[in-house]
Amino acid sequence: MTREYHLHLISDATGETLNTVAKAVAAQFEGISPREHIYSLVRTERQLYRAVEHIAADPGVVFFTLVNPSLRSILEAECKSLNVPCVSILDRAVEVLGKHLGAKESHRPGGQHDMDSRYLERVEALNFAIQHDDGQNAQNLAQADVVLVGVSRSSKTPTCVYLAIRGVKAANIPVVPGVELPQQLFSLSKPLVVGLWLSPERLLQIRRNRLVTMGETKGSDYIDEEAVRAEVASTRRLFENHEWPSIDVTRRSIEETAAAILNLLAEREGKS
Repeated sequence: MTREYHLHLISDATGETLNTVAKAVAAQFEGISPREHIYSLVRTERQLYRAVEHIAADPGVVFFTLVNPSLRSILEAECKSLNVPCVSILDRAVEVLGKHLGAKESHRPGGQHDMDSRYLERVEALNFAIQHDDGQNAQNLAQADVVLVGVSRSSKTPTCVYLAIRGVKAANIPVVPGVELPQQLFSLSKPLVVGLWLSPERLLQIRRNRLVTMGETKGSDYIDEEAVRAEVASTRRLFENHEWPSIDVTRRSIEETAAAILNLLAEREGKS
């Protein structure tokens, strides 16, 4: 039986950084799941005390990113009185960087989310991923940084979205039996074309779950074992024939797949 614990995440900004770190830390403990309580844009004492009330009701670990010294002092004092752990996840990193640079931090909430050029690049990349999802606008594939190719349910779309958050323009093309791939795909020079594949057993499981979720009960080649095995084998031959690097996503998370693609991009850039 999975154990649970309360994890309170308090941020003076969107909480994106805090949530990412918390998930990475929590994932290190198998069989124990956090029940997350998220408090974003906490910038006044009133907002903070509201969060403290919830912590008192459901005691647990408190992670926070509060750059306002007054607010963090209040939180630390309240957590001490409640006898709950309270950790600022950025303190050590900020301290080390400050010493290295010989500079003081600005205490500006959400400073990491400034509307700078990198932010705009991510927005543009996200729009690109949406507009070029599932084979749409194939005539514009040359504008992509990465083009993902794979069968249905091989995590192409979420991987493209994750890459977009990193500022990478990613499109994806589905491989569907009996349907020709766009000719533009075979004449690309700039974009990195990457094949995604997974084991037939895992693919069958994902597709069957998908149909159940959609309320579909009819059988088809989509979930026929022999057809799926042939589909996976054919797709892998496609990758090999065109010398596209491919990634086995059977046991990979979206983040791990995206990291592998970013490594492929970096390797290619290093060779150019």
